[in-house]
Amino acid sequence: MALELDARQRAMLQEMGVHVWLPGTAFAAEPALEAAVAPGATSSAVVQSSPAHLSQPRVPAVAPSAPPVAGSAPTAPPLARVPAPPAAAQPPAHAPGMGAMAGMDWAQLADAAAQCQACGLCAGRKNTTLQVPEVVVQADWMVVGDPPDEAEDRLGQPFADQPGILLDNMLKAVGASRSGSGAAGAYLSNVVKCRPPHGHIPQAQELAQCAAYLQREIALVQPKIIVAMGRFATQLLLGAQPALASQPLGKLRGTVYRYQGIPVVVTYHPKVLLRASSDKAKAWADLCLAMATLEPSLQ
Repeated sequence: MALELDARQRAMLQEMGVHVWLPGTAFAAEPALEAAVAPGATSSAVVQSSPAHLSQPRVPAVAPSAPPVAGSAPTAPPLARVPAPPAAAQPPAHAPGMGAMAGMDWAQLADAAAQCQACGLCAGRKNTTLQVPEVVVQADWMVVGDPPDEAEDRLGQPFADQPGILLDNMLKAVGASRSGSGAAGAYLSNVVKCRPPHGHIPQAQELAQCAAYLQREIALVQPKIIVAMGRFATQLLLGAQPALASQPLGKLRGTVYRYQGIPVVVTYHPKVLLRASSDKAKAWADLCLAMATLEPSLQ
């Protein structure tokens, strides 16, 4: 049955957006709806408002790609930029081994220490404390102290400033001095030759790295007694016996040890004695032990 609508009804339906299809007439899509639907997309509004037989999504026509032009090179995709590998870090210059140092004189040894960059301790130094002695002599006494402090680093010599003055007085009491020789001579050294960077505690591998310098100093000085002053000096000189090296310094006093066959006596560093005067008597007892150990070798 044909739908009978007068002009007024059709105008009302058109205002409401309802399109009326009459038999025998062609259906024309509303331009507004066509424009609202993007190519390749399906609008729910179109599906709801369109007649049932027109609710299927429309498949947009795909324009065929242009065929490649004969003789033209295919366009390669852009190459991804590969970051350049970082520059290889330069390995640190290792300290010469004991074999390489065996033939060094004082000048060569001091120069090797000044140029050494074998460990991180060099980053904190201004000067190394291994210097050529003013007078090259043999000394029976050798005093090995802890790593250099600010004053030692500035002056380039071990046991500087107030700790050095106290040590000089201690050595004078046993008949020795820095400028002496033989039984009256004392050669002073640090367990490492560079001042550690601020707040850095020297590690075992750093102490071991610098040990070759100390061993060559011993070979040149030929001491008959070594006095280890401080925790780090004791740690290195007793390193062959780890159970001993890990003990507090106070428990290691009063015993004679050996480093490469040379007697070693352990005592407090002058910097500690300046802060704790009560330990000066203990340090004097340690020097007396060193003198008693040294006397038989003088006969």
